[in-house]
Amino acid sequence: MIDTPDCGKIPLSMVTDIHVDKGPNYISRENVQRKIVVQANVADRDLLSVIDEIKSKIAKDVDLPQEYYVEFGDQFESASEATRRITLLSLLSIIAIFVTLYLEFGNFRQSLLVMVNLPLALIGGVVALFITDGVITIASMVGFITLFGIAVRNGIIMVSHYNHLIEDENKSLQEAIIQGSLERLNPILMTALTTGLALLPLALSIDKPDSEIQAPMSIVILGGLMTATFLNMIVIPVLFERWGMRQNRN
Repeated sequence: MIDTPDCGKIPLSMVTDIHVDKGPNYISRENVQRKIVVQANVADRDLLSVIDEIKSKIAKDVDLPQEYYVEFGDQFESASEATRRITLLSLLSIIAIFVTLYLEFGNFRQSLLVMVNLPLALIGGVVALFITDGVITIASMVGFITLFGIAVRNGIIMVSHYNHLIEDENKSLQEAIIQGSLERLNPILMTALTTGLALLPLALSIDKPDSEIQAPMSIVILGGLMTATFLNMIVIPVLFERWGMRQNRN
């Protein structure tokens, strides 16, 4: 029975036809549009490769009716948004690092020399990532950003000490490079070694539960530390001798 405007009651069958039929249990809407959710969990594979395969199969085998379209959400949507945000923040971080270096040294070329440590660190991070699972995740991107700071610090230690020996102790360019590199070798190696030893247990727990964030990040930092520390002691002195000073002092 349903109520009428004159406070009476009539059966529902008087105003509608009632029959049993098959249909969805409920209708879901988003942004004033109907939607159907198809969901699944991903196991033994990375999320990005699964999404790429689904997209290719849908484009090849599924003919969607007019006004129908597919959106990938949930974890993939969150990861995509986080990736875009971290990429933007990475670019801003690199710009901020360069501006800070220029304010520190007051020299455009020396600032660029220190920034050379970034690709040197990327080499080891990418190789370490490729050796493990070969998938770039949010955690590994955070590891790269952290690695940038560590690599730039090593360059600052080297270049600032070269400047000190040349300007304050009146060393020649070659003397400053040789003495400065030898004097800064131990501090750089000790810092890299302590950082690496601290991250090693986290990197080794890659197959353990609840290590989805810390393990990839640690692996990237460890790989980048190895190449950045080794190549920093070779590349930076050579580049500084060639382009570090406006005029070479013999």
